[in-house]
Amino acid sequence: SHNSLHDLLRNCKKPLVMDADALNILSVNGDWLSILPENSILTPHPGEFERLAGISESGKARLEKQIEFSQQYKCIVVLKGAHTSVTSPSGEVWFNSTGNPGMATAGSGDVLTGMILSLLAQKYDPAYAAITGVYLHGLAGDIAAERSGYESVIASDIIEGIPEAFRRIREQNGR
Repeated sequence: SHNSLHDLLRNCKKPLVMDADALNILSVNGDWLSILPENSILTPHPGEFERLAGISESGKARLEKQIEFSQQYKCIVVLKGAHTSVTSPSGEVWFNSTGNPGMATAGSGDVLTGMILSLLAQKYDPAYAAITGVYLHGLAGDIAAERSGYESVIASDIIEGIPEAFRRIREQNGR
């Protein structure tokens, strides 16, 4: 509910990961953004981001708005889409290189939120947790698409691809 989110924002000193309903509540209580714990991670899709930050005329304008939003509210924004972009409070931007159209499926965003949260819980730096979570999530989705074709990917297929995604990253790093 609205009140419990407000209490959490007021009392929590650690970065939070905010998705879906939390973003919708924030978009109707815009003044609460100023009490977000520093380095919190917001994971909106374009529609949710528009409700939070306003409508943009173009992709370039939206990216500029995303950078400004991260700087103003000292948060990390993971703008989900075909080329997910991650912005940090310092004004840095990262574009993700993994993922495929099959990932636009119910529950995919929940898997991403869980992955970012798990990295944050393992004491990863919040921006690094967001970037790493987005990359691994996309890679797991690519592995799922390799297995079954991207037309039939469902969220549980992405979850099943996570161990292989970690294995591929370890191999790339020669471990």
